[in-house]
Amino acid sequence: MISKITEGVKVSIETEYQQEYSSPFQSHYVFTYKINIENHSDYTIRLLRRHWFIYDANAVTREVEGEGVVGQQPTLEPGASHEYISGCNLQTEMGKMHGTYIMERIVDGKEFTVIIPEFMLIAPFKLN
Repeated sequence: MISKITEGVKVSIETEYQQEYSSPFQSHYVFTYKINIENHSDYTIRLLRRHWFIYDANAVTREVEGEGVVGQQPTLEPGASHEYISGCNLQTEMGKMHGTYIMERIVDGKEFTVIIPEFMLIAPFKLN
């Protein structure tokens, strides 16, 4: 598990290769990632936006930006957490992702950036 804390917000990531949805002969590899966001700050916060950078091993880079995560803009009280699962497709058996969340402190409307640490996406057979 990869984790990073930014301004009192801890982001942890676990990944999993989805063999049943992948087709290596067609250069199609599917990965899921589970993200847990924990609010260790003294403020209630809300996740407003996400910005992802996704890299294939063949140097293809994609950016994904948008509101919330999987259709939600979760609000987290101090000590609370939010977990979600999402996924991505790669053209190679390995790649990586990283990004940022834009969060808002509810008390004063101040926006701040939380770092999503870089994590690897690797098909298990690539490690053999």
